[in-house]
Amino acid sequence: MTNEKLIQVVDLKKHYNRGAIRALDGVSVDIDRGDVMVVIGPSGSGKSTFLRSLNLMEEPTGGAIYFEGQDITQKKVVMPDGKKVRLDIDAYRRKMGMVFQHFNLFPHMTILDNMTIAPVQVAGIPRAQAEEKAMALLSRVGLADRAGAYPLQLSGGQKQRVAIVRALAMEPQVMLFDEPTSALDPEMVGEVLDVMKELARDGMTMVVVTHEMGFAREVGNRVLFMDAGKLVEQGTPEDIFTRPQNPRLQDFLSKVL
Repeated sequence: MTNEKLIQVVDLKKHYNRGAIRALDGVSVDIDRGDVMVVIGPSGSGKSTFLRSLNLMEEPTGGAIYFEGQDITQKKVVMPDGKKVRLDIDAYRRKMGMVFQHFNLFPHMTILDNMTIAPVQVAGIPRAQAEEKAMALLSRVGLADRAGAYPLQLSGGQKQRVAIVRALAMEPQVMLFDEPTSALDPEMVGEVLDVMKELARDGMTMVVVTHEMGFAREVGNRVLFMDAGKLVEQGTPEDIFTRPQNPRLQDFLSKVL
């Protein structure tokens, strides 16, 4: 661990219905480089809203999100010469790889084309270079032989492995995982978790919303427990799973472990 703050979340709020629904209700947390932060909690607790707020897929109602010191919730930033310019949120989003529950692969494109479209069209990487990197990443997850296949021809576990390395192709500084195994058949969960474990061993900063308590205990270095839009308790896996302090966390663990 470097203890170098990559993302700082300060009093983050997301309200709906003029405040009647508080999906996030004042969440504050620091994410250091190299953290594998696992977010757990019951359905509807705000876990996915929190994750999707980190790259502003969900626009917060209030609070701040600092990425490398810049508050990315601000529409404009002040330049050294005093001028205000529009914040390029897309430049920050490119530093945050996102893996969803349902893969989000383009069904009409081959796996290789799915892998290279963003590096070529967004990052301006030459196609040959993007394809070379894509093949190396596919090899890393044992899918190089499926480069010419279409998503329909892959299992759920294979699609999710492709989705992970597709995000890695943009060389992000942090990977955000929104329940990446919840749509998979049970026998396919392990192959996806293995890829995520390897990323963690390689030092990738990760924020993972998951119901996989085994992964949280084994791979996470920090665990957050959310309930009703609030960050109720946080700590090491040992703290959370063997010495839970909050009664709500104790009740949750009694039902899922």
